[in-house]
Parts: sequence; structure tokens; C-alpha cells
Amino acid sequence: MQRGRRIAFDYGDVRIGVAVCDPDAILSSPLTTLQSKSKDLFRQIEEIITSNDAKTIFVGKPTLLSGQEGEAVSKVTDFVAQLAHHTEIEIVLVDERLSTVSAMKKLQSAGVNAKDARLSIDAMAAVAILEQGLAMMKSREQ
Repeated sequence: MQRGRRIAFDYGDVRIGVAVCDPDAILSSPLTTLQSKSKDLFRQIEEIITSNDAKTIFVGKPTLLSGQEGEAVSKVTDFVAQLAHHTEIEIVLVDERLSTVSAMKKLQSAGVNAKDARLSIDAMAAVAILEQGLAMMKSREQ
């Protein structure tokens, strides 16, 4: 896999969690949470992409446990289309089933209480999406 940072977005109607990995794609970390309705949302996203010199962008695709696409897929598709107008970097959709559940378990095991977890959950869900995306990329290269 080409060396460089990858970024993941966990899109939601209210908040968008953002995560980034190190240049060797080993360690994924929560970066920030953006407000979905912010007037300068895509300026903020462009700044994140540029400052991290991102090589790939992963966006969580809200798939139901049954494997079917959830109703939120159209909102994510719109977000990805807008994102594509702001960058030429490859955007990859990643099945985000259980990303929020996984993030909540990690926060609980780290001793974070429920109130504080609400503030971190979106960025931690983006970490789960990023890790899934990186695993997909690595498995394709083998």
C-alpha cells in the first residue's frame, strides 16, 4: 500500500465524525467531529484533507445488518457527491455496520462515561470505518 495518511468520515444528519491514520496506515485515531449543517463544512473538510495530505478518503455506508442498504444511504451518497466536487482524492464507501457499536464498546472499556461518550462517539465510529477501509485495502494487495 502506498505510504500516506487516510481519512474516514462517519456522516450523520447532525455530526460527522472524522478519523485519520498515520502515514504507514498502522494506527487510526479520532480527529474531530464536524457539524453537518455548518455553512463552511466543506471548507473545514478541505482543510483536514490538505493538512493531512490524505491519499484516500473512506466514508461509512449505512448498511443494515441484513446486508441491505439503509434509508440513510441516499444522504451519504449526496455527501460523497458534494465531497467529490471538493477533492480529486479517491473516495471509497465502507460498510459501516456496527461501527457505532464498536466505538461505544471501545469507549466503555476505556472508562468513558455515557455522557462523555456521546461527545466522542462519532469520531470513534469514524475510526472503526477507517480501520475497516484499511483492512479492505490491505487484503486486496495480498
